[in-house]
Amino acid sequence: MARTKTIDDLDLQGKRTLVRVDFNVPLDADGTVTDETRINAALPTIKELQSKGAKIILTSHLGRPKGERNSSMSLSPVAPLLAQKLGTPVLFLEDCIGDQVKSAVDTLQDGQVVLLENLRFHQGETGNDPDFASSLASLADVFVNDAFGTAHRAHASTFGVPSILSNKVSGYLIAKELEFLGEKTNTPSRPFVVILGGAKVSDKITVIDKLLDKADTIIIGGAMAYTFAMANGKKVGDSLCEPDKVDLAKSALAKASEKGVKFLLPVDTLITNSLDFDAKQIGESKIVDGDIPDGWEGVDIGPQTIELYQNAISGAQTILWNGPMGVFEIDDSSKGTFAVAETVANSSATSIIGGGDSVKAINRSGHSENVTFMSTGGGASLEFLEGKDLPGVSILDAI
Repeated sequence: MARTKTIDDLDLQGKRTLVRVDFNVPLDADGTVTDETRINAALPTIKELQSKGAKIILTSHLGRPKGERNSSMSLSPVAPLLAQKLGTPVLFLEDCIGDQVKSAVDTLQDGQVVLLENLRFHQGETGNDPDFASSLASLADVFVNDAFGTAHRAHASTFGVPSILSNKVSGYLIAKELEFLGEKTNTPSRPFVVILGGAKVSDKITVIDKLLDKADTIIIGGAMAYTFAMANGKKVGDSLCEPDKVDLAKSALAKASEKGVKFLLPVDTLITNSLDFDAKQIGESKIVDGDIPDGWEGVDIGPQTIELYQNAISGAQTILWNGPMGVFEIDDSSKGTFAVAETVANSSATSIIGGGDSVKAINRSGHSENVTFMSTGGGASLEFLEGKDLPGVSILDAI
């Protein structure tokens, strides 16, 4: 497989370098960034560009403003935080295209950093409008994509701009994503244990199918497990499940059996008769190891399952984890997810956390420092693991 070129392959001294980063970070009511993971993930690329003497123009989206200016989704709070982390000033511009932006960019000195306003304040971003892409491209000599979280979208900033510029490469973050989600799972050290959770079998059935060709063990948790339970003839009460996907679950189980892949499903479940997600609480709860009665729903894996899963994870040499084991956002149903997080973190295996809720869970568990790699792309990581083409990666120069 051809290697995607990175910033290490170019002389960037004095070059206007447009960098698509992923600063789609959560903000509280005061406009304070509440999770700095994505900003921290961009720092190695930005610092290297500074050392190379590039003129650095950072672009990102934040939220879904739907093509209209919305002050609650401004990137302005990111600039001072980024400046603090870099130890150098970061100029913030109140738009991402136009004469004022062009003039400001033209005055940049080598190594200086400017952050443009939210790309999605313009409808042309998500629509990959040629005029909008051309306006962005006119700011730069070189394009760098370091936003893996949006690499599965053919937007103006991820696909339109690199279609115009002759030099387009990846930053260090995308290079790491391709290494860990690609090479490390295609030729894993064995045993290779895959942990899949979350709500829907339908979201991950293609990933399951692909990983059945690579994994030694697949562990299932979250609401997905109840669809598999139905496939095995069990009653799931009021649990979140997909009855119309039972046949898909059955075919995955059959393929696992045929290939000799261990396919671990919960042997006991924490159930409740009331779930209030907004209030972050569950009602009466108990552990069951068979059918879930009507009026009750599963919200986490049980203690026997935790032990079963921990034993499987402990023996792994490569671990891929995508999706929580239960409703981890509520303390009373977070035990399974956090037990898995701790076991993954304590393992000597190469541990890859596949984006989205899994990253949130491992951060909340306090064990994020001890895993090998955390993907910044939720949907993008899933599509990449499925073997789909990512427009924001395939458009980049390759060797």
